[in-house]
Amino acid sequence: MIHDSILDTIGRTPIVRINRLAPAGVEMYVKLEAFNPMSSVKDRLAHAIILDAEQRGILKPGQTVVEATSGNTGIALAMVCAAKGYPFVAFMADSFSIERRKLMRMLGAKVILTPAAERAVGMIARAKAYSEKHGAFYTEQFDNPANPAYHRNTTGPEILQDFAGRRLNWFVSGWGTGGTLTGVGQMLRLARPEVEIVTCEPAVAAMLAGKEWNPHKIQGWTPNIIPSVLDRSVYQYNLPVADDMARDVARQLASKEGIFTGVSGGGTFAAALEIAHTHAKEGDVILAMLPDTGERYLSTFLFEGINEGTDEDRKEAVMGALTLYLDFINLFIFLLRLLGGRRN
Repeated sequence: MIHDSILDTIGRTPIVRINRLAPAGVEMYVKLEAFNPMSSVKDRLAHAIILDAEQRGILKPGQTVVEATSGNTGIALAMVCAAKGYPFVAFMADSFSIERRKLMRMLGAKVILTPAAERAVGMIARAKAYSEKHGAFYTEQFDNPANPAYHRNTTGPEILQDFAGRRLNWFVSGWGTGGTLTGVGQMLRLARPEVEIVTCEPAVAAMLAGKEWNPHKIQGWTPNIIPSVLDRSVYQYNLPVADDMARDVARQLASKEGIFTGVSGGGTFAAALEIAHTHAKEGDVILAMLPDTGERYLSTFLFEGINEGTDEDRKEAVMGALTLYLDFINLFIFLLRLLGGRRN
């Protein structure tokens, strides 16, 4: 398949069945947003916002684009801006993974780090001030209606098409900007009202549940604001997920299913598993959104304790080395005897 631009490859991500982790009697599926060109669901958001701004004439050729991001939106915007010729500046808290900064810079972006203590509010304030000072276009991912609109127009219809004529009982998604949850949720509510919609958030920062925000390790989930684009009427269930549970389930998906997702994907699937075990009926079908790839978390606790050296058994390695040493000695003795025989 030939495309005119990398942007034409955004969307139409696959839905894959879970075969080993799903409990008996329940079908589980995941939508793999890592199949987008920059490996996350935020490719959709970035493309949507830039297209909308161009169509409305508020983004001019060559104008700088600015956003506050935990990483995935910044990476996606860096890709879109590179493809379209816009300079891009990302404001990101210094607590987010280093690989995200490097990916944005590889794509030609400028990355300005903000103190983690300022949280999302600090990133947003600095990005907004920068855009006003420099006449840049501030994308406002948390408040831009083009964000959920794109999911209503693409992600939601993709799911409906893939499950046309098939049973679907549950849809599970975490929230960061709220765009995926809102856009897909609204479309499912309209077209398949029998589908129960579930959201999930960090247990220590369950803001939709009315709790105070606290620092958590599920990057991309739950900033310390509730975005204006998030439609809180769209979901029926809200499940808290512990940081360690999100990490552990992401690892299980990799080792048991061959599905390599990030911590937020692990958190989403952890919530889906809870639905499968405690709420689902016999024969129910559950779909969970996996927002990105595990490669975005190489420097985080997702890979904590993962061995970097050999997995060969140490005793076997020593015995192997000893065998090679003895073979070398025997060969050396053989050569000495051979040379001695020739001299005689």
